Amino acid sequence: METKIAVFAGTFDPITLGHVDIINRSLRLVDKMIIAIGVNTKKQTLFSLEDRMAWIQEIFKDEPKIEVDNYTDLTVNYCRSKGAKYIMRGLRNGSDFDYEAHIAQVNKELAPEIETLFTISSPELSYISSTIVRDLILYGGDYSNFVPNSVAISKAKRNF
Repeated sequence: METKIAVFAGTFDPITLGHVDIINRSLRLVDKMIIAIGVNTKKQTLFSLEDRMAWIQEIFKDEPKIEVDNYTDLTVNYCRSKGAKYIMRGLRNGSDFDYEAHIAQVNKELAPEIETLFTISSPELSYISSTIVRDLILYGGDYSNFVPNSVAISKAKRNF
């Protein structure tokens, strides 16, 4: 029987409680999930790759089905390199679906053997986004209710 491997890709700048919710709820669908931090050299992130990887590793340290990695290629190429047949994506609202559906269709054209699976955010977390959290951090707001404890108490290195 083939191992069901999924990739949950993103910048996770920073990882939020919404991400954690999607990951935990999607885990039951697969045998292994790779949380893959996409590295785009043209995109300025707030936190270092090392901090983002460390946070995710800490959050999921007791979950044997999770691997944390990073990549610089197309997501479908990364999936192929890891033997993943699924891309996991979270949806907060209809706007997310419109955006994610287009990407899923392009990925299907590029890699017909890889399926994109969507998990809808839990309603109580659907308003949380990394963008909002970054703004709170930059402008001195309290972001601790939107991120895991390891992110909230971190002495992370900011990339600005």
